[in-house]
Amino acid sequence: MMAQQTLFSRVIGTGSYLPPDRVTNQALAERLAANGIETSDEWIFARTGIRARHFAAPDVATSDLAKIAADRAIEAAGIDPQSIDLIIVATSTPDYVFPSTACLLQNKLGIRNGGAAFDVQAVCSGFAYALATADNFIRSGAHRTALVIGAETFSRILDFNDRTTCVLFGDGAGAVLLQASDEPGVLATALHADGSHAHILCVPGNVSGGAIAGNTFLHMDGPAVFKLAVNVLEKVAIEALDKAGLSAEQVDWLIPHQANIRIMQSTCRKLHLPQERMVVTVDEHGNTSAASIPLALDVAVRDGRIQRGQHVLIEGVGGGFTWGAAVFKF
Repeated sequence: MMAQQTLFSRVIGTGSYLPPDRVTNQALAERLAANGIETSDEWIFARTGIRARHFAAPDVATSDLAKIAADRAIEAAGIDPQSIDLIIVATSTPDYVFPSTACLLQNKLGIRNGGAAFDVQAVCSGFAYALATADNFIRSGAHRTALVIGAETFSRILDFNDRTTCVLFGDGAGAVLLQASDEPGVLATALHADGSHAHILCVPGNVSGGAIAGNTFLHMDGPAVFKLAVNVLEKVAIEALDKAGLSAEQVDWLIPHQANIRIMQSTCRKLHLPQERMVVTVDEHGNTSAASIPLALDVAVRDGRIQRGQHVLIEGVGGGFTWGAAVFKF
């Protein structure tokens, strides 16, 4: 009796997209000043590490950002889009209540093979959740080529009368193509959630009876989020590394969720990694939620920092509360 072949999923291409409207801290400060709210570039940068973010135009949907990122990943991988039999979009800002942004994206890509397409909602941990889901589908043999995307238009849910939140977030999309392989790629994933913390980061509204029910602006208890994030990120990173049989010193690149430079640096220190091994894009991207990790990954792949054969650790934490990590050999 022949032994069953072990399947793995490997990253074969990455892509990303930022809308062209780059909003600096100074430009945002001027917008807030018109609402009678005082802030400054110095105030924002000192607390977050953010210098600028990108906002999508009013007629640009989350699926539009995802489409461009997907096209770039497909080009980088050099594959026929019709070979993609699984699309997972991580987003908290979908185009519609339904259908899923993934289905809309499938149509925009012209993929007509009947493969599965669905969204994952885990806020800033969304990409880690989506990557883990795609990896397990491929390892099971159910699918062979997966397009995994984090895409957000967070500018649509920001209250520009609240300087503690509106200065943090931006729009964008990042994409990764995973393909079945007999060579190890994704080595381990770890996912967690604790719904008892839902109230510290949420958008507590919905659609009911043809009208908005509740509040559809983002609400965040910053100190509570910071405290929880620095605690769980270290633990989930170590958990994923243990599953992969690696030590932190074997990590070539750490790509944390790009939320706040102080949270990112804290995790790096706790893992005893030099700061030079951490990919940082929060200064130019802001917090793009589920898009932040694949955006940062694509930047580091395209500028030559991340090379084939290197070990990459990703980790994220977001509303829910959710958190997750993954380790892969690029």
